[in-house]
Amino acid sequence: MTLYSRVRPFAFKLPAETAHDLGKRTLRAAQSTWPTRAALSYAYRYDDPALEVDLFDTTFPNPVGVAAGFDKNAEVTHALEALGFGFVEIGTVTPYPQAGNDRPRLFRLREDEGMINRMGFNGQGMEQVKSRLAADGTPDVPLGVNVGKMNSSSEAEAIEDYRRVFDRLSPFADYVVVNVSCPNTPDEFDEASPDHLRAIFETLEAENDRDVPILVKIGPDEPQESVFDLVDIVREFDLDGIVATNTSTSREGLESPRREEWGGLSGNPLESRSTEVIRTLAEYTDGELPIIGVGGVDSAESAYEKIRAGASLVQLYTGFVYEGPSTAKRINRGLVALLERDGFSSVEEAVGADLER
Repeated sequence: MTLYSRVRPFAFKLPAETAHDLGKRTLRAAQSTWPTRAALSYAYRYDDPALEVDLFDTTFPNPVGVAAGFDKNAEVTHALEALGFGFVEIGTVTPYPQAGNDRPRLFRLREDEGMINRMGFNGQGMEQVKSRLAADGTPDVPLGVNVGKMNSSSEAEAIEDYRRVFDRLSPFADYVVVNVSCPNTPDEFDEASPDHLRAIFETLEAENDRDVPILVKIGPDEPQESVFDLVDIVREFDLDGIVATNTSTSREGLESPRREEWGGLSGNPLESRSTEVIRTLAEYTDGELPIIGVGGVDSAESAYEKIRAGASLVQLYTGFVYEGPSTAKRINRGLVALLERDGFSSVEEAVGADLER
């Protein structure tokens, strides 16, 4: 029995957001000194050359990253690196501080090993995040920045929101993700409409003097034709990849009594659907467009399934909440064993192995 398995029942007695904030404060303290960071790395990092992935003009030491939403304000990036994650994505970051939706807004679905959140892009805003990154430095693993709009912004204002955050934070980023698929923000307009997406990407393209890789995050609930339309726009603007997928509004098959809470569903119930979207994207693009797979990753097997479906990298958030600080180490160690079993010398060789060529 691990320490986390002993602690988790007590943590799960707290409201989900309270427990999350407490966990981040613990990680913040743990990363505050070199000896404590080193101790975390010694206990939790797992390195193997087979895990390395070269993507976006940088090297990811392993393919398992932390999804946006866990460390919105870049408070614990160094601790997450020490826990063995191969990359960290902060955000969603908005131009100005934003309270988000009223509490409670984060719910555990224990029976389903999932979560529902309706956080609503709460965060400290880009200037606070910029100051923290400048003061603390970025981690020694790739850093992604997930950018979003203010909840009160109109369609035209939203484009300027993305530009502002990109301008402030792209110098710190190894890649930037445009988040236009969150189900927890006001539906003032269609954020994923082709015209709106083109306006965003035209604006960011003009702003991107440093050629920072730009990706777009898509949801799991879009019909296939809409997914293909988005991929065509991604190709049109020569974007660098897709993050698949965001949270879902579906409640099919859930057993938890909190299943009717409104918001975005994440975790185990999303695993199959997100992998299906990854496979669809990879087949439609002939495996030529990098994909970061997210949704239900909590084990080496679930990560490997997404990699074989076409994802070059994977991310998790809910799986980390349920499985604890050894999650990345356990997944990475298991991935090496799975690669060896199937005769692959690296993760990169396994990407898209299940696709019809």
